[in-house]
Amino acid sequence: MPPSSTPDIETIIIGGGVVGLAIAAECAKAGQETYVLERHSAIGEEVSSRSSEVIHAGLYYPNGSLKARLCVEGRDLLYAYARDRDVDVRRLGKLVVATSPAEETALEAIAVRAKANGVGDIQILSAADIHALEPEIVGTKALFSPSTGIVDSHGLMQALATDLANHGGAIVLQTAVQSITLRTDGLFEIGMTSSSEPAKIMARNLIAAAGLGMAELGAHLPHAESYASPTLHFAKGHYFALRHKSAFRHLIYPVPVDGGLGTHLTLDLEGNVRFGPDVQWIERIDYAFDDPGGTRMAEFERSIRRYWPDLPANALSPSYTGIRPKISRQGQPAQDFAIHGPRQHGIPRLVALYGIESPGLTSSLTIAKYCHALLDAH
Repeated sequence: MPPSSTPDIETIIIGGGVVGLAIAAECAKAGQETYVLERHSAIGEEVSSRSSEVIHAGLYYPNGSLKARLCVEGRDLLYAYARDRDVDVRRLGKLVVATSPAEETALEAIAVRAKANGVGDIQILSAADIHALEPEIVGTKALFSPSTGIVDSHGLMQALATDLANHGGAIVLQTAVQSITLRTDGLFEIGMTSSSEPAKIMARNLIAAAGLGMAELGAHLPHAESYASPTLHFAKGHYFALRHKSAFRHLIYPVPVDGGLGTHLTLDLEGNVRFGPDVQWIERIDYAFDDPGGTRMAEFERSIRRYWPDLPANALSPSYTGIRPKISRQGQPAQDFAIHGPRQHGIPRLVALYGIESPGLTSSLTIAKYCHALLDAH
């Protein structure tokens, strides 16, 4: 039954990261009065501002998964959107480098999976090919992905926020959601603290895209008795910066490891090199850079020298950390995005997103379209 009462706002998005902002802009462009509730004092303070800013091509994800589909579609949308909105973006290309026969076998499996996902421009490179593209990188074989690139994630979020505002939407900062109730008239009543003051708002549609905050928020969402929201686990990643300029022109990735894509080399938009992330499983959100006795830096140096053996001594400096909200636990296979609509939890006009880690940035525009369509699902 459609709600009979008049809501304060048609659509509420909880979470002001890149995915929440993309969803909000999509809903506003469709004519919905849309607000974003963000608990921090600025947009994109958590997962969205602590990533490698990489636009992924869609190499790694199981065929038929949401990650595969939304990444491949989202990649092209994101390049086009960034160009249209004057957001800085570079299609640099990426080498996934194997350094042993076992890694070569894994690399070949990645190539098969990538082609199944519709990534048609990948190339297999020999050791000589690797040297020609990146003379300092050493590997026995590599997969080259010309569609991989980097984007100014802060510029992207600002462009999405501008789109939202231009279509009549708004972002309400310093607003933490405390409770969500499904009323008998079908509206969502959201209890919150906004700028330290208690407040309530009623909405017709609700999309929860709170990233790390879904670990707590999920328990507050209304749902059918048979439904249980996914449990999130936090994987912290450290990044080190290269102290000096380099001649690298492409992104360099090792063959993936448990929990992530390995200690990869990425470039920012100024050409600076950073390495990471590693994977440290943690119980609670903590962004402190942890390197007891330099052991973490030593491990990074060892990993990097597998594909860049001439990494100079003492060339790394601690940079920043990020935390990824994962549905899988340590030692478990990576899980797909969990984007739950009425079919999963049984509640009309409610969408909840869990485990939106990489390739969430790449997929943000297609995630937005997917979530908007779920609002009308039954």
